[in-house]
Amino acid sequence: MQRTKSAPYGIDVSRETQERLDRFANLFLKWAARINLIAPSTLEQLWTRHIADSLQLRNIVPTPGQWIDLGSGGGFPGIITAITLAESQAGWVDLVESNNKKCGFLRTAILETGARASVHPLRIEDASSKLPAPDFISARALAELDLLFAYAHPWALANPNLKLIFHKGRDYQSEIDKARGRWDFDLVKHQSVVEADSVILEITSLTRRV
Repeated sequence: MQRTKSAPYGIDVSRETQERLDRFANLFLKWAARINLIAPSTLEQLWTRHIADSLQLRNIVPTPGQWIDLGSGGGFPGIITAITLAESQAGWVDLVESNNKKCGFLRTAILETGARASVHPLRIEDASSKLPAPDFISARALAELDLLFAYAHPWALANPNLKLIFHKGRDYQSEIDKARGRWDFDLVKHQSVVEADSVILEITSLTRRV
């Protein structure tokens, strides 16, 4: 494993993975000039705020597995996870995105980077009836925790070992408190190395309160 100059915040990647990330970043900037993949004001922070933020999941889940990424949008964290899986040639990411233009970008990104992923142009509400239960579910900047749990619950019923990995910002504690009104779950908080007031929540044993 070789650390490269483009890997920020001490997140190490191999040369092969770095090359894939470079291809993704170049493609992303071309597409972002035509369609709204992220807030334009954050384009200059592509590597730090978006790519490095997504790369943190590799440290939380170091072993390959089957992922579902909800509301994949511009590919964060789903495509980045799928790029890290390419090196080991194990694991897979099912990207759920309802916007057709963003689906087009995601498909192109998979082809150009060799990411281990496939795109599903579905509403999130319909995805649980189309995709089998994964090992992991990720989501970033998508919805409050209570709603994310509602999306994930059908898969949690099918796989009691399901692990949810959600990026959350400064208001995460209020979302946790609200969710505990309807859900029981085990929780591990990982401090973000990218944003001082952000965390990545690792959630297991999700059940709905009767």
